Amino acid sequence: MKLIHALQDNDNPNSLVSRFRRARSRRVVELIQAIHAEKGAVRIIDLGGEANYWRLFDLDLLTSHRVHITLINPGGTGDVWDTDLFDEIDADACSLPQYADNSFDLVHSNSVIEHVGDWVRMEAFAAECRRLAPRYYVQTPYFWFPIEPHFSAPFFHWRSEQSRARALMRRAHGFSQKAPDVGAAMRDVQHARLLDKTQFRFLYPDATHHDEKVGPLTKSVIAVRNPTVP
Repeated sequence: MKLIHALQDNDNPNSLVSRFRRARSRRVVELIQAIHAEKGAVRIIDLGGEANYWRLFDLDLLTSHRVHITLINPGGTGDVWDTDLFDEIDADACSLPQYADNSFDLVHSNSVIEHVGDWVRMEAFAAECRRLAPRYYVQTPYFWFPIEPHFSAPFFHWRSEQSRARALMRRAHGFSQKAPDVGAAMRDVQHARLLDKTQFRFLYPDATHHDEKVGPLTKSVIAVRNPTVP
């Protein structure tokens, strides 16, 4: 139970989840610095991202590197805190025909692909990640980590959908409230579909892949495409 609490403790800067986020941000900073060295400015498209996530980063670094971030979400999020730094676009990250190939310098996605829907939509999302910029950074929770991060329960995601739905109808789990009926429970269950390494590598075949670990266990997987790194 202590590990589950540590993985949920978003507000504590010394918590496990905060340390993971800082480590992830260092990878993104390296990409930003490489792009700025080449181009003098950095255009990021954050698929499914929120402005508050970017508070992890040094605002002076983002400003000095002339970073601009386009947030893509259906309906928007309404959390933009700097209109010079961010644009917020109401759109589906699985289909962005309004943007030409390589319209941006970096595609960023943190814990999003598991929420876009079924496998066909995951393939479409990954194709947009690979199309929209020469570089990308994509992170997602790992299926074979024993604690499901959205429902904060050990082994929860390894159970059948029907079993998970019944559990949500009995009580709240993690970020999901107690479901009033099976329809609401199934919508919550199917809102998060975790990937294993074989699936993730198939979706991002041109990336360097990294494991984010808790002890010997992989908690999340990360794909980074950076053409400047051999």
